[in-house]
Formats: sequence, structure tokens, C-alpha cells
Amino acid sequence: MPRRTRPSREKIHAAKGRTVPDLIAPDLLVLFCGINPGLYSGAVGHHFARPGNRFWPVLHAAGFTGRILSPFDEHELLERGYGITNLVERATAGADDLSRAEIVEGSRRLAAKVLHYRPRFVAVLGIGAYRIAFGRPKATIGRQELSIGSTCLWTLPSPSGLNAHYHLAELVSLFEELRRAAAEG
Repeated sequence: MPRRTRPSREKIHAAKGRTVPDLIAPDLLVLFCGINPGLYSGAVGHHFARPGNRFWPVLHAAGFTGRILSPFDEHELLERGYGITNLVERATAGADDLSRAEIVEGSRRLAAKVLHYRPRFVAVLGIGAYRIAFGRPKATIGRQELSIGSTCLWTLPSPSGLNAHYHLAELVSLFEELRRAAAEG
């Protein structure tokens, strides 16, 4: 499939269970952790790829990037000290297709990655997934008391267009708070 071609419906449906490679390197400022790839992302092989996902515009508006990147430009994040991974690796139509056990197991895999790569912050994008993954049913958005080694955990709302609980301006403000904390060290 050409780099920027939209996948057909057939290719999107066939992406069920596929994975999207981590965008990760040692000593990142922030490792963003999605819940799991959607089918669109699975079909194109890039994170937060579905049109309407607010991740890329929010990153720019919050000051993480100098322009709105497309999912096909995700490698540019590494140059700025940011990366992307997921709690659960397999692509699904929605996070509701994941079991609690998969999400909890995802937190174990995430912890191993964090201990190996040592990012300063991990931002879990989805408060519900964070609560399940780390057994913290009362967790709120923002910096968490829990850490993985010396890495601070942070929760942010999912930027999915399906998450109507947060408007764009709210997402930008919450992401800005993380950017400022990461810049301060």
C-alpha cells in the first residue's frame, strides 16, 4: 500500500489483530501510551492514524511539535524526545473489544519497556484503561502517585474522536500541563 493512501474498507477490516510497531528509544522525555491500535492504524501501520483522531492536532496545539504531524510523520517525534506505544498491541475496532486481563497484562509489558528504555514520563492516554491496567480505580487525570522505576506516570484522556467527554481545548490544556512538567524535569 502506498505510504499515504487511505486503506479500503476491506483492508481496514482485515487489520483486526495486527500490531503497529512501537516508536521508542532510550531516555525519551515522554512515552505516550495508547490503549491499543484501532483497525485503521493497524491497516496503515502508524499510530493514531484514523482521520478524526485528535492526537496529532493536540500535540501541536500543546507545544510538543512545531507543526501538525501526520501519522506518517510519526518518526519525527523521536527527534523531539517523544515516543508512542500501546498497552495492548493488537488492533481492534474499539477498546471495548479488549478484556480486563489483556489490559492488565499490557501494564506488565509496558513496565518492562519503561524499565528498559527509561523515559522520564509515560502518559497513558485513557483514564479507564489506566485504572484497570494499574489497579487504581480512583485515579484521576494528571500526574500519578505510582511510578515505574524513576519514570513518572501521567494519565490523559484518550484523544480518540470517539471520546466526546473532552473538547479539543480541554485536551490541549491537559497535554500542555504534561509538556510543561516534562520540560521542567
